[in-house]
Amino acid sequence: MLSILGEDAPSYATVKRWVAEFKRGRSSTDDEPRPGPPVVSSTPEIVQRILDIVMDDRRVTQRQIANRMHKVSARWVPKLLTADQKRQRESLSRENFKPFEGDPDNFLKRFVTMDETWVHHFEPESKQQSKQWKHVTSPIPKKA
Repeated sequence: MLSILGEDAPSYATVKRWVAEFKRGRSSTDDEPRPGPPVVSSTPEIVQRILDIVMDDRRVTQRQIANRMHKVSARWVPKLLTADQKRQRESLSRENFKPFEGDPDNFLKRFVTMDETWVHHFEPESKQQSKQWKHVTSPIPKKA
């Protein structure tokens, strides 16, 4: 296999696992079906980048493309704020903190009421679901 497939040959451990599977009675080389839809994160930009790589060298292998592209999770940031918005939030937080310093026991009574309860429910996608492909030279994606 190594002389024919070269670096694309499966590892010895993989071949050993396949032999064991066939000895146990498996007759198909196809993957077993997996639950849920396949995880796909393709965007027009990624498709265009890969197309450019392939058009530059039509003999490029999947491993060579994988060396140029990496799948990463977007960096979670609460919100992408400008410097002015950050300054404004800081000053408002300091103003709200002054009454707490003056009377910490009665501070919450000013803000917490028992009339109604509002709960915002939001389920963000998991880290695995939010992964996306990025080129080695492109910056790490951010997600607000």
